[in-house]
Amino acid sequence: MLNLTIAIVASFICIALILNLWRLLKGSTLSERILALDTMYINAIALILLYGIYMRSALYFEAALLIAMLGFVSTAALCKYLLRGDIIE
Repeated sequence: MLNLTIAIVASFICIALILNLWRLLKGSTLSERILALDTMYINAIALILLYGIYMRSALYFEAALLIAMLGFVSTAALCKYLLRGDIIE
């Protein structure tokens, strides 16, 4: 039962990733594209966590944590660049 649930949730997350990719490519403003990229990080983290649950391994949780930190830092840097035009002051 758990394997079926993981497969269904993974397919929904993959659909969400495809829709986020669409928004990333067709976004009208730069802020919409940054938001789509941030949401893609979150969906990738969810897929990695689902795979970790499926494989019953804690290693994937550490990988998801690293991707979450990278996503946060990159989103903050992109937003700072968007607001000020320069990352390093």
